[in-house]
Amino acid sequence: MLRVRRGDRVNLTFDVPDDLNVAAHNMDFHAVYGPGGGADATTIAPGDDPTQISFTADYAGVFIYHCAIPNMDQHISSGMFGSILVEPEDGLPEVDNEFYLGQHEIYTDGDLGEEGHHGFDFDAMLKEEPTYVVFNGQAYGFTPDGGVPMAANTGETARVYFANGGPNLLSSWHAIGNVWSRFYRDGDLLTDPDRNVETAPVAPGTTAAAEMEFPVPGPVKIVDHALTRAARRGALGVVDVSGDPTRDIYDADP
Repeated sequence: MLRVRRGDRVNLTFDVPDDLNVAAHNMDFHAVYGPGGGADATTIAPGDDPTQISFTADYAGVFIYHCAIPNMDQHISSGMFGSILVEPEDGLPEVDNEFYLGQHEIYTDGDLGEEGHHGFDFDAMLKEEPTYVVFNGQAYGFTPDGGVPMAANTGETARVYFANGGPNLLSSWHAIGNVWSRFYRDGDLLTDPDRNVETAPVAPGTTAAAEMEFPVPGPVKIVDHALTRAARRGALGVVDVSGDPTRDIYDADP
């Protein structure tokens, strides 16, 4: 995730290491005025030298960027996307924690849960039938069982940036045991945010932002509420909230 302010001049050098440069790549920034969002000028084929572009971050918001060569769906499915945050000139409201999650589908010729190397399955991608739907490239990577949860304390606030790289599936973004108290729909940071949103659609090619509070301890689970993706394909992350309750609003054993 990249972070700039509106009006900043951004100078980007795009390079692909020789040992990885086996196919053309580029970068399409949704925050760029310019042909292909910079993709035309940043395209690198095997053997090409690094390329450079310079652009002014002219509009505030949080936007996706991604590889945009002809096989862009395969490249995005392989994780070639991210977000660029263009803060308003005066910045964003202060929060205690910030998290970034990028959801995407992985299409493989191996079965769900099968160990070992899997090849890419173009037929499965054409059918939009992924093997995994993951956050930040790993199934259950932000859970106690699969990796390391995110962390916060009671009484704190958090802002979550959520990029849906796709390449195909809409995400039904939900926080179990919490609510998006302020939701910046489609990455719009200038309009007053929606309030107390339970589940929000985030389309492929979109970064949303949302804030939450943590008045009580315990796990807050962030999921794609197309729940088979959360329960079986990997689209689940946990914020582990520690501390004492800040308000008497929940009693697990009355």
